[in-house]
Amino acid sequence: MDTSAFLPISGEDMKERGIEQFDFIYICGDAYVDHPSFGHAIITRLLDSLGFKVGIIPQPDWREKESFMILGKPKYAFLVSSGNIDSMVNHYTSLKRRRRTDLYSPGGKAGARPDRALIVYCNKLREAYKDVPIIIGGVEASLRRFAHYDYWDDKVRRSILFDSKADLLIYGMGEKPIQEIAEALSGGIDIKYINYVNGTAYITSSMEGLRDAAFINSWEEVASDKKKYAKAFLIQSREQDYETGKIVVQPHGDRYLVQNPPAKPLDQYELDSVYALPYARNYHPVYEGKGGIPALEEVKFSITSHRGCYGGCSFCALNFHQGRVIQKRSHESILEEAKLMTEAPDFKGYIHDVGGPTANFRQAACKKQEKEGVCRERQCMFPAPCKNLIVDHKDYLKLLREIRALPNIKKVFIRSGIRYDYVLQDKSDEFLKELCKHHVSGQLKVAPEHISEKVLKLMGKPGQKVYDRFKDKYFETNRKLGLDQYLVPYLMSGHPGSDLKAAVELAEYVRDMGYNPEQIQDFYPTPGSLSTAMYYTGLDPRTMEKVYVPKSPAEKAMQKALIQYRNPKNYDLVFKALNLAKRTDLIGYGSQCLIRPKPKEAFHKAVKGNKMTKRKTKNNSK
Repeated sequence: MDTSAFLPISGEDMKERGIEQFDFIYICGDAYVDHPSFGHAIITRLLDSLGFKVGIIPQPDWREKESFMILGKPKYAFLVSSGNIDSMVNHYTSLKRRRRTDLYSPGGKAGARPDRALIVYCNKLREAYKDVPIIIGGVEASLRRFAHYDYWDDKVRRSILFDSKADLLIYGMGEKPIQEIAEALSGGIDIKYINYVNGTAYITSSMEGLRDAAFINSWEEVASDKKKYAKAFLIQSREQDYETGKIVVQPHGDRYLVQNPPAKPLDQYELDSVYALPYARNYHPVYEGKGGIPALEEVKFSITSHRGCYGGCSFCALNFHQGRVIQKRSHESILEEAKLMTEAPDFKGYIHDVGGPTANFRQAACKKQEKEGVCRERQCMFPAPCKNLIVDHKDYLKLLREIRALPNIKKVFIRSGIRYDYVLQDKSDEFLKELCKHHVSGQLKVAPEHISEKVLKLMGKPGQKVYDRFKDKYFETNRKLGLDQYLVPYLMSGHPGSDLKAAVELAEYVRDMGYNPEQIQDFYPTPGSLSTAMYYTGLDPRTMEKVYVPKSPAEKAMQKALIQYRNPKNYDLVFKALNLAKRTDLIGYGSQCLIRPKPKEAFHKAVKGNKMTKRKTKNNSK
């Protein structure tokens, strides 16, 4: 088994390479995949390129401290991440049911990492080595850096720095912070004095030296007062720009969680350098007989063209992690990666994606943003596109044309999200024409999410009329090109603001579409998003107005069933929902009805049951 293209993961690897002690050891909840779509690969390759000796322990057995000791004691620090996804999201569905698979583990088999992996790993490391610095990073650390609502415990947990007992937390994209920290540690600076690096958070017992900081309510206060939680979240979210962001301080008991301002985004040269590192672009050979790593399949022949997104969807935590500033790679860098893909023995001629969080955001939102940072209290795209927004697809089109022209490439698809409201702002139809002609594989997936105006307003998404305009333009463009391609809308049920009336409204829209959508996402309150703050508090932090929140499993099930009302398995849920919403006009034989009536006997039994339920409720209230 040739492992020479990978970084060391075992004692045998250390011996073969003559390494007596690593400078850094990376503990990861994902299997080891040396590909730039995986955070652990980027950070370890970067440190390796800087001359540090780096070892990786992927998916250690958290029940045995010896699993964390197989590479010995690092000279400078342990780096710990739960993986590309928060471990609780990785393990549980939105209904808190245990997932049967783990795409980031060998053969997709679940059970290779613990719940709350970051905390478990760090505590086991403290058991093994009490005096070695621990630095945490990745999505789980980044989005849990402040006191946060935890959906699975249904309570506000303190900053993950306290529960993990780590020395330092890197949030956001970690290349700049880890480089600065590594240089400081190798220069002899003790970890407790490395409290000045942007893009990091730490714990202190003294406020001495902190100037011009934004103080937010303590963990104890936000855990007991939802209004204070909402206000704290709003301050946190407004301080996430590298140009204007202040230090943010949150007390936890007699100590303080301190978040330094965000790290400066990578410039084009720096980003190109990250993607030019010598990745093996595959999973480690140790997984070959175990079914490989399924998560690699979708991204192996996909290209990340940029980072960041200024779309501002409320349910997305990207603003809290990657930020709103676009960081883009050069055409030369991307073309070089595309050429590397064509040399892979299993490449079939198809590049699956060229994009980022939003595929057609390839530049700063406006000139002001390039010089002064993002606006603190305004969104670029919502409630309508800003008048200063730069709308231009020329650079992205040029890039796609250059990739299509490379030898051995048959097709270049775009599977990252397309902001259709941004497409509509473009005075030229050139991008939409080329998108339909060259980059759609029979169907284009877009994300209107809902059609109820009150729900869309809370989501930070454009109104239904905007989606309808794009839909008409998309089909008209395909007709002119002689193509028969579909438009697949992603829809979301159970988002804050969505009551049964709004859910029925969406079901009627689905009825008028003429087909049943397969892509339905039940809202998932994950750490770091504005929508999660709404879910927990019942308030919109931006206005402090009350928000209706569907929380009961029964109502969430009904809202999801309404969207897929054509599925016979959903009949009883849809019947109940329409009765509760007082929309029995949609039960019948007319063309506008969603479902047929129940047989008489079953119908009378259901009505009688509803009456009995109402009587019991009245008696209980007395």
